[in-house]
Amino acid sequence: MAQGILFVVIAAAGLWDGSHQGAGGSWGPIAMSLGVVAVVLGGALATWAVWILGARLSPFPRPVPGAPLIQSGAYRLIRHPIYSGLILAAIGWGLATSSLLAIGAAFLLFALFAGKSHVEEASLRTALPEYAAYEARTKRFIPWVY
Repeated sequence: MAQGILFVVIAAAGLWDGSHQGAGGSWGPIAMSLGVVAVVLGGALATWAVWILGARLSPFPRPVPGAPLIQSGAYRLIRHPIYSGLILAAIGWGLATSSLLAIGAAFLLFALFAGKSHVEEASLRTALPEYAAYEARTKRFIPWVY
């Protein structure tokens, strides 16, 4: 529920802030271009990760019973590529629309997903014995960084 509210806030903030700043926003074409690239890459990453999970995707912070641990594709580099993609797209939307409010809400989304990922990972460690080794070698949201 909280993430849905944040998605609405991010979208609305960009539309509202952007409508007050004219075409291209006040941050200029470089910010807009970087933002559009981030939206596209973030959307592609999240979509790719959803496609990899397929029927194993769950809206709940626990694994689907009997589902194997996925360690290929985007999951080879990061443990939560859907979250990473959504965060990147949200930050990109804020840049593209010159919206500090959207970017601030994107960082709240990051904090929410960080907390949610801790809960998910506890369930994954319990359900999948190999998860601990995967977790030790794979970063949470940003490859090789975090």
